Amino acid sequence: MSHRFGVKGNIALMVSHCAGMIDLVAMPLWIGVLVASYQFDSQEAGGLVTFFLAGAVVASMFVAPRFKNLNRRMIATVGFFISGLCFFAAAQTNDYALLALLHVIAGLSASSALSVAHGTIARNINPHRLFALAGFALGIMGFVFMGAAPNIIKAVGGHSLFLIFAGIMAVGAFACALAFPRMDSASVLSVEEESKEAARVTAKIPTSVWYGIVGFSLMSVTQVMTFAFMERVGNERGFSTESITMVLVALALINIVAAASAGIFQKRISPRIVLFVCPVLQVILSNIMMNATGFPLYAASAAFFVSLVIFIHPFFFGLVAQLDTSGRALAATPAMIMSGAAIGPILGGTIVKLVGYHGIGIAALVLGSISLVCFARLFHQSSVTDIESESVA
Repeated sequence: MSHRFGVKGNIALMVSHCAGMIDLVAMPLWIGVLVASYQFDSQEAGGLVTFFLAGAVVASMFVAPRFKNLNRRMIATVGFFISGLCFFAAAQTNDYALLALLHVIAGLSASSALSVAHGTIARNINPHRLFALAGFALGIMGFVFMGAAPNIIKAVGGHSLFLIFAGIMAVGAFACALAFPRMDSASVLSVEEESKEAARVTAKIPTSVWYGIVGFSLMSVTQVMTFAFMERVGNERGFSTESITMVLVALALINIVAAASAGIFQKRISPRIVLFVCPVLQVILSNIMMNATGFPLYAASAAFFVSLVIFIHPFFFGLVAQLDTSGRALAATPAMIMSGAAIGPILGGTIVKLVGYHGIGIAALVLGSISLVCFARLFHQSSVTDIESESVA
């Protein structure tokens, strides 16, 4: 059954998306701080972020199958609160083992909250639009973050990044405690409607959805593997900190436009076109960023890189929400994103250490090709074709 959550409920879900997807916004600064301020090498820094993302995957895989029976408001509130405490503690230490443990717990907690938020968005009357609004909110947060965080870090020190994370998680916990939406309308359904609702909730997730999940997960590997070292490769090429910060601010602005465009073009562009074009563009931009020696090409590729995933995600989210009406598949959104993303930092760090930055571009080509095959399988099912036709009607 689809639900309307009201303005307060929608805002709580948008805030949850922003807090839970902090890695999408902060990845290059996260890696950069761990290398520059904490003196870890690229592999160690990537490994710490991977610990966070691995915790996120485990939590999402545990929460998603149980989505229907959980106290979602409590999970979201407590999850963000614990994650905030972990980041606050991380700002107090330089010990690698302790930082690793705190990253794991923070990932477990934040992803539990994000999973119930995404599963709830999937039950909205228009999941594509609400997810696009959540992406728009994330873009605005990213713009503010990229404009302020580098200056704060420069003035106060690297540990301040974790204090910023802790503050964002605290806001997420507060919003969820106040307004996380409930889905209690089932109590007024007729017996026939209750039967249909139960059938939707327990229905098997279509095989085509699993192909889509794999394809999107591989795009997430490319996304994080490249984006995590965007700041580092710019630094290695001799670009100034101010210039790289300018690119990050431009990137945040473009992300806002991408999220808004995903909502505007919901009925105007076929999901098939979006899911086939974006992986190709992602591979091209990744290779330009990792191989460009001049600032203009580096800046242009970096500024538009993240917007591809932000644009494609609402189309993918809306399509899967129609294929799997239980919400279980999309409650696992953090897992499908972060299972790929968890591999990205450590994979990228290892490639840089062994081969160099150009190796990331080669890996992006391989992963992008597999993503295209998976999306082709997603659209091979006739049911997907029918839904696609309806979406652009």
